Amino acid sequence: MRKIKDILRLRYELGLSYRGISQALNIGYGTVVDYLKRAEAAGLGWPIPDHLQERDIGRLLFPSQPLTGQRRFQEPDFSDIHTELKKKGVTRFLLWQEYREQYPEDGYSYAQFCHRYLEWRDQQQRSMRQTHRAGEKLFIDYCGPTIGIVNPDTGEVRQAQIFVAVLGASNYTFACATWTQTQADWLRAHVQAFNFFGGVPGLLVPDNLKSAVHKTHRYEPDINPAYQQLARHYGVAVVPARPYKPRDKAKTEVAVQIVERWIMARLRHQSFFTLAALNQQIRELLRQLNERPFKKLPGSRLSQFLQLDKPALKSLPAQPYLYADIRQVRVHVDYHIEYDRHYYSVPHHLARQLLEVQASDSSISLYYQGNRVATHPRSYRQGAHTTAREHMPESHRAVSEWSPQRFLSWASDIGEPTHKLVEHLLNQKRHPEQSYRRVLALLSNGKRYGRERLNAACERAWHINSPTRTSVESILKQGLDLLPLDEPQEELCLESHENLRGERYYH
Repeated sequence: MRKIKDILRLRYELGLSYRGISQALNIGYGTVVDYLKRAEAAGLGWPIPDHLQERDIGRLLFPSQPLTGQRRFQEPDFSDIHTELKKKGVTRFLLWQEYREQYPEDGYSYAQFCHRYLEWRDQQQRSMRQTHRAGEKLFIDYCGPTIGIVNPDTGEVRQAQIFVAVLGASNYTFACATWTQTQADWLRAHVQAFNFFGGVPGLLVPDNLKSAVHKTHRYEPDINPAYQQLARHYGVAVVPARPYKPRDKAKTEVAVQIVERWIMARLRHQSFFTLAALNQQIRELLRQLNERPFKKLPGSRLSQFLQLDKPALKSLPAQPYLYADIRQVRVHVDYHIEYDRHYYSVPHHLARQLLEVQASDSSISLYYQGNRVATHPRSYRQGAHTTAREHMPESHRAVSEWSPQRFLSWASDIGEPTHKLVEHLLNQKRHPEQSYRRVLALLSNGKRYGRERLNAACERAWHINSPTRTSVESILKQGLDLLPLDEPQEELCLESHENLRGERYYH
């Protein structure tokens, strides 16, 4: 409301200066000067005649302004402005400049333009209060209700979970059914969503379920490693909603409600026998949902997606993300780790260290301090071992190379009697492995006594019909291998003494 009456009274009745009037009425100095000049030009003095009302005074001071009820300024299309603001790089000032270029004579000032836009925005639906940039955020959650899937063989009903993802700018919605909310199903649903949108947003805004957030925190939530791996693969960032702050994911809350009413409610009378059949019905109803026109905004979710989000989405990587189970494992003293009851080797110097295992359907990768130290094909044999030779210490590596063929080859290089004796020792046991240490001890005598003496000792052991390791070592120790085989052995004469029992002792 104009304060022209107070300005005239303070000027002509009290004689205040322009500056004093400005301070007394808390209005601008320029406004005071402008009003007094207009009053003087209109012949309006003090006191003001009683028959003049505020409206009449305004017409005298501003004769070019239209009467109340008539509009002087061209009203902007605030619905179109709201849509344009979602695009990257678009600001209110830019839209105001374009508006003034279109209406140079009867356009609002920038302040009035912004003020009237905010008034219009506050009158819209609550979900429009947040401004979402095109291609910036994807809001993700699961529906509370589930849909039953009947096993046709047993009649057992298993409940399927409904995954929902919605883009912030266009409200373009994706939904699919998964068996569970576990990490594997959670991540595979993300891959399906990215393929559905044909691109990748800048931010993922999930709820704080365990498959996404290992430990919730208001400022620094602990994201699950597998979820972080998916984010790195697609080049996105994960920013979970704050715990107990539903306004942070208002888009998801509304999208979940719409999916429950538009899709799940329509399927309540149908019976499904496979997850694929359920997803096929969801895809059809989802298409109808995205093509349905908005009530208060122009277009539909699909048209807004094609106009806003799709051009701003980043391209999909060449290869889709493959789920890998990520967990921390401790290396055993035998330089193996256990995963799914199978044992995989790592370099032996990492024994007792804490490693990160990334397990896919086909391979097992092991990381130490961010560096990959081992990779193995995935094995589903429980209790078995997968060991790489290069992971073993030198001593273990030598033992692992033991085999009957190697021992026989080694013995053949020494001589035929040695080869024959080694073959005899290996055949003594049901499993040749049980004789490895005896054979190795036998052959090691070649380093101590020489290969020729060892071969001669083995030949003498066969000659005396005692082909054993202990006999060979005894022959070498006594030096009997140095004697000719055909030399007669002296018989020891035993003298008679009291400890000898004669033949009559037993009669």
